Amino acid sequence: MKKQLPPIDYLILFLTLALTIIGLVFVLSSSFVWANHRFNDPFYFFKRQLLFANIGIIGMIVVSKIDYRYYKKYATPFLIISFILLVLVLVPGIGLVRGGAQSWIGIGAFSLQPSEFMKLSLIIFLARFMANNPENAKTFKQGVLPMMAIVLVVFGVIMLQPDFGTGMVIVAAGILMLFLCGVPVKYFLSFAAAGVLGIAALIASAPYRLARITAYLDPLAEPLGSGFQILQSLYAITPAGLLGHGIGNSIQKNFYLPEPQTDFIFAIITEEIGFIGAVFVLLLFICFFLRLAHIALKINDLFAKYVVLGIMSMLCVQVMINVGVVIGLLPVTGITLPFMSYGGSSLTITLLSIGVILNISRYSEESSEKIL
Repeated sequence: MKKQLPPIDYLILFLTLALTIIGLVFVLSSSFVWANHRFNDPFYFFKRQLLFANIGIIGMIVVSKIDYRYYKKYATPFLIISFILLVLVLVPGIGLVRGGAQSWIGIGAFSLQPSEFMKLSLIIFLARFMANNPENAKTFKQGVLPMMAIVLVVFGVIMLQPDFGTGMVIVAAGILMLFLCGVPVKYFLSFAAAGVLGIAALIASAPYRLARITAYLDPLAEPLGSGFQILQSLYAITPAGLLGHGIGNSIQKNFYLPEPQTDFIFAIITEEIGFIGAVFVLLLFICFFLRLAHIALKINDLFAKYVVLGIMSMLCVQVMINVGVVIGLLPVTGITLPFMSYGGSSLTITLLSIGVILNISRYSEESSEKIL
């Protein structure tokens, strides 16, 4: 008789749905003015986000029922397919340009962002590599070097789009994942030195990146230029007070803060529900990450442990960078807030990733078993 598995982790499910619902509320609130102006439909962005939320939730439920150990078997094909999609984005006539980056593939009325699929594929591949080579993975030559080489190749292709923000998230999350999985810190020192030089070169090579750094250091120097976005974000946050202006009553979404439903949605959240509401949202994220860490610590299967740590690293890096940018602690990078920012590919892949974790949570008390 087949052994009955325990239920999924309902706390993760609750936190995921709570964050997604809050995101839907604020996508609607932050976007209806822009949507009505651009598309003559105040619900344009909300309807599309709601569609992808439903697709993602259904996908999350389906994936939660698929044994996670199958992903270990197909980690390499997943990575190759994701890489091919990344390359196809660069082909004229296939890739779509938005905001100066050729990062999407058009599919009818919608678009696909391959870099979002690459995030999950890369996590699964790195998790399998480390699980299959637990000792070698913690050495420089046989472990850290080949894994970081793969991460940097992916980063290089993404930079051809160019999408500096997503590339940096992948590199930072990859490093954090390896660190949490026990790779000694000393092996990252050489990469850190090279990384600082590389980032400096990338910033210097593109005037718009240099302008973002200048705006970060002194946004008032060009209040109508490179400093405009961060100043408008701060104008949203600063007067919000403890309770904010109320949901739907943001001032900055009225053609002041560009595309408020995407990278700067946290500014609108703070403006409308205030400091207390913003802290509540951040506490939901903190509880979410603590629960993921709890699952990772309990699971015996190294592959599953590393997958959870990888997904946690990726989402945690995104939250920290996005919130840091919105409150002026970091330069503008174009990173979305997981579960909340408008974007179908991002939301769908994030929810599918949680589906993988929900399946892993069923096995948190079990040892690894080989699947044929």
